[in-house]
Amino acid sequence: MKKLMMAVAIMLTAISMNAKTLVVYYSYTNNVNSVVTELTKQIEADVVRIEPAEKGLDYAANNYEIGSAQIAAIRNNPNDASSYPAIDPVDVNLADYDSIIIGAPLWWSQMAAPLQTFLFNNGSAMAGKKIGLIVSSASSGISGVESDAKRLIPGGDFLSPSLWIRSSQTSNSATLIQQWLKDINYDAVSGVEDIRLENGRQQYTVYTISGSLIGKDLESIDGLDKGLYIINGKKTCK
Repeated sequence: MKKLMMAVAIMLTAISMNAKTLVVYYSYTNNVNSVVTELTKQIEADVVRIEPAEKGLDYAANNYEIGSAQIAAIRNNPNDASSYPAIDPVDVNLADYDSIIIGAPLWWSQMAAPLQTFLFNNGSAMAGKKIGLIVSSASSGISGVESDAKRLIPGGDFLSPSLWIRSSQTSNSATLIQQWLKDINYDAVSGVEDIRLENGRQQYTVYTISGSLIGKDLESIDGLDKGLYIINGKKTCK
């Protein structure tokens, strides 16, 4: 009897690779930009950065007076388009995406105003999509940002939990993001419609596409969630 060892990197048939992810974010201090940079090292996604239409604003001046006034205007009249600060035009077709990850700074316990503008204008087009939320802040909890996102995207299918990265944790964001992607089962969220292996393999060691071990020497892969996997198969032959 001889053993034939076969290693395959995603030798799958009947898979659908149409699921796409969009990352939308705003960043004034560049903390969120650093987080998004780490995120896109771990997942494949298109990225849109929101920019205010009015340039050169010093949001940090006078204890973030400008940002505080923008947030107050939105709080007072959240259904009025004129309450939201103008942003640069964004050329993106949201219909192309199944999942959207929002990278948001926290301003005065709420989502940063320019990002709220984008969601106010486009939230209805995100109905039914998987929505992930990453929040950066120096302190405070993120419940206000979560509430803003759910108000602005009332039909969104929000992934839980959200990821809160404090400013002091930005340098460690790669590890925090990796764990968060596991927590929300991102491999399944972003993945594949069907999985069928070729060659009738008998034992499988299965990893997520990011390399995390799911199971070793499995007799079957029938119980796997929908997703994209790396599979090492072993078959015993006479």
